Amino acid sequence: MLLGAVQTSRRPGHWTGINKTPVDGAVPVSLTGLVGDAQGDTVIHGGVDKAVHVYPWSHYPHWRGALEHNLRATQLLSAPGAFGENLSIEGLEGDVLDERAVCLGDQWRVGASTVLEVSQGRQPCWKLNDRFEQRDMAARLQHSLRAGWYLRVLKSGPVQAGDAIVLLRRPHPEWSIARLLELIDRRTTAPTTLREVLALPLPDSWRRLFARRLASGESEAWERRIDGP
Repeated sequence: MLLGAVQTSRRPGHWTGINKTPVDGAVPVSLTGLVGDAQGDTVIHGGVDKAVHVYPWSHYPHWRGALEHNLRATQLLSAPGAFGENLSIEGLEGDVLDERAVCLGDQWRVGASTVLEVSQGRQPCWKLNDRFEQRDMAARLQHSLRAGWYLRVLKSGPVQAGDAIVLLRRPHPEWSIARLLELIDRRTTAPTTLREVLALPLPDSWRRLFARRLASGESEAWERRIDGP
């Protein structure tokens, strides 16, 4: 479990909660996230559809290799929390729990009673560039499809490090988070595909994104999100 307080960003006039640190013991989870956690920009981050951010520990070796000459990255990637995640997860008995293995709408029981649902994948922003001191870090994360994902809270309760994750329900097995992230990153505008996506239980932000693509036949601009102000 990792929590973070709001701090000033390296860019004047901006705030961030990306600096997460591990905590011991059980942490209550409310409908808006882990008690004690915070986001710097609540217009873009947080809320019921982004209550908990997950990032797989299995991705860390890839990034250590890709960024081996970046001293700041080497320091960050020595422990969970480098990507601002609340939950650092691992599969059991050799299974990989990542964007290709997790599907939109998956429902998990974490620990004894907390129930969480996979709501959407992460669309990385420029604050990762600053955190890693790597000007293209957000773009790298997006293009790799190793972006992580968000959970909404269906049933509040405590969670703690070492809790088991049990899959309770998988209503959309054909729609992995990686598949959806790939549609965004590859700027897919095919009407048949977009209509299929819009039939899914998308969060409002993704519904608007795909609906605009369907209406206009064009993809959205990313420069401000990825490169920053």
